Amino acid sequence: MTDLTSFIAGLPKAELHVHHVGSASPRAVAELAQRYPGTVPSDPEALAAFFEFTDFGHFIEVYLAVVDLIRTPEDIRLLTYEVAREMAEGQSLRYAELTCTPYTSVIRGIPIEAYSEAIEDARTAALRDFGLRLQWIYDIPGESGLPAAEATLEYALKHPTDGLVGFGLGGPEVGVPRPQFKPHFDAARAAGLHSVPHAGETTGPETIWDAIRVLGAERIGHGTSAATDPELLAHLAETGIPLEVCPSSNIATRAVATLAEHPIAAFRDAGVVVTVNSDDPPMFSTSLNQEYAIAADLLDLDEAGLGDLAKAAVGASFADDAYKRELCAEIDGYVAASGKN
Repeated sequence: MTDLTSFIAGLPKAELHVHHVGSASPRAVAELAQRYPGTVPSDPEALAAFFEFTDFGHFIEVYLAVVDLIRTPEDIRLLTYEVAREMAEGQSLRYAELTCTPYTSVIRGIPIEAYSEAIEDARTAALRDFGLRLQWIYDIPGESGLPAAEATLEYALKHPTDGLVGFGLGGPEVGVPRPQFKPHFDAARAAGLHSVPHAGETTGPETIWDAIRVLGAERIGHGTSAATDPELLAHLAETGIPLEVCPSSNIATRAVATLAEHPIAAFRDAGVVVTVNSDDPPMFSTSLNQEYAIAADLLDLDEAGLGDLAKAAVGASFADDAYKRELCAEIDGYVAASGKN
């Protein structure tokens, strides 16, 4: 694994399921907590304990507490730029679709125009300074219901940014049925945005079916419970709808009891397109590199297999075809060079 760890660290990668605020580094969170004293501790040890989740509901509480620390456009720009730095310098990311939840910032007093300008400024700087291409998925926070859906759709349609490619749905699944959001996803898709809802993380496969049949999902965030439905697995494989798999996140939120029980191998064996992602990496004490190492263990992958996993993410992305070919060629070159060393 030592050799694979080094290989993974340098492997060019794309990430499709990673949250904007949830990617704030502990250093950035501690700095913001000092700036805005309150619920979130600024001491590193206390902050680590604060991030020890008991279940998915607790995770949502902690996540929203961190959201409360993002209070100005400058905070948003700083957060986004520093997330990009960590992705590019620490994880060898070349491309990422960052899930943003503008609603939670706008209701706290940041105008959507200022929010959009902040993330776009950081996106431009990330490409210039780190060679990292960022694109956005605007996410409905499910816990805030239909008002959040209406607002998020308005942000996407009336205040679009150059980097916006997708429309998503996150937050709790229990008590938040997917069909109620059909009009919003219909409108977003009609405007050319891709449908990428979370589904089947903490609920059964019916939520995933709803995401596909009702919301027109092109990828599924998590999709963990798909493993319990052979018909659904067959459908995912036949249609090529990818799963955005986040192993450490699933353990941290108790969606899966242990890594040994994680269904990622069942997905692969059923012919489902699997991408590996970090979700909210600092909050779950992980990184994309670590998630690739976990996948290598669970799927028994060598360097070539890890290269294929990286290319699966590129293929499942909403990047343009020319860039997909460019990035896949870079991955192939990296794998080939590693075999000569």
